[in-house]
This record gives sequence, structure tokens and C-alpha cells, in this order.
Amino acid sequence: MIRINLLESVTDRPTGVAMVEDRVSTPRVQTFLLALTVFCLLILGASYDYVNAHSENQAAKHELENQRRINQQMLAVQREQAELERKSQDIQGRIDAIKKLRESQQGPGAVLRDIKARFDSVSGLYLQSIAHQNGELTIKGESPNEYSVTRFGQSLEFSGGLFTNLNIETQRQAGKAVAPSVPGEATVVTAEVVAFTVKCNYAAPTISAGGASSQTPAKGAPNQVALKK
Repeated sequence: MIRINLLESVTDRPTGVAMVEDRVSTPRVQTFLLALTVFCLLILGASYDYVNAHSENQAAKHELENQRRINQQMLAVQREQAELERKSQDIQGRIDAIKKLRESQQGPGAVLRDIKARFDSVSGLYLQSIAHQNGELTIKGESPNEYSVTRFGQSLEFSGGLFTNLNIETQRQAGKAVAPSVPGEATVVTAEVVAFTVKCNYAAPTISAGGASSQTPAKGAPNQVALKK
């Protein structure tokens, strides 16, 4: 015989929220829900850590690329600077070579110009020879009189230190007979001349940075004039 418990009717069974609370209240379901919650939290934490690490990795790569580009630019600037320094050294070397060449070329030419200017200022002088050795000049020539020699010596003496340690020796020479260029003409006898020898030191003018020449007076013995008759 089938027995039916009429006391437990359908209306007495829990439904809705009450049924859920009844099921959740069991230990097995609670354990499952706890494990599911921990797993979800782990998934969320791992996802956040991955996203954060990926973002930091991209930022680090971007910064590395930026630093690499800056390093390449610095290397290019250093190469350009080294090239400019090399060109500057080459130009300075050329300038020094030109200065040395000008200084070496101006020596004999400057001596001749300075002596010629003083010879031209005194009429009647005749230049025989000029010797320049170790800074010492030896000038030999002839003059119609001693006054012209004295004037030439004064032009050398008052040269602002260009000619120093002046020493002049003179000697009278009798006139020479010159044969006539045309047969039948009389023999020409030249007048008495004064042969002179000038010895002095020559201080070449130095060229300043601006291109102007300057003379540095040299210290030496006083100028002497020796006359031999």
C-alpha cells in the first residue's frame, strides 16, 4: 500500500531565495564557491599583472629606442666636432706655414728695401756689395765725399732700432783713368772718391697678429764711425 504524507505539501517546500540560501548553507557548496572566488581573483590578478607588465615593457622599449636615437645623434655630433677640429688644425697649420714662409721671404727683400730707401735719400752714393750673415750686415760702396757717407750713416743710425751697432770705415781713393770709348778722345780721369764699409746688425721687423709690422730695438754697442784717410 502506498503511503502519502499529506503534511509535506508543495507549499511547504522552500522556493526562490530561501532555496538558494538553503543550498548555499551546505559545506560542499560553500567550499566550491570559495574556490571559485579565489580562482577568479587569481585570474583577475594575473590579468592585471600581465597588462601592467606589458605596458611597462612597451614603455621601457620606447625609452630604450629614444636613448639609442639620442646616442646616435651624440655620436654624429662628436664626429662632426672631431672633423671640425681636424679642419681647424689643418687651417691653423697652413696659417703657421704661410707666416713662416712670409718671415723667411721678407728677410733679404726687407734688407734690400730698407738699404735702398736710405741710399736713394742720399745722392751720389754708389753701392758695390751687400753681405748679410748671422744678422750682421756689411755694406760696401763709394761716395763723392765724406758728407754723403755721414748722411747715409745717420739714416741708418736713426732707424728706430732697425740698424744697430753701426760701424763705418772710410778710405779716400785717387781718381782712376778711364780709357776713351772713341779713338782720338782724351783719357778721362775720374775724381777722387771715398770708399766706405758699413757694418751693423739688422733687426728684421716682426709681423703682429693684425698684419702690422713692428720693430724691436736691439741693445748693443754704441755706433762708431772710423775714418781712414
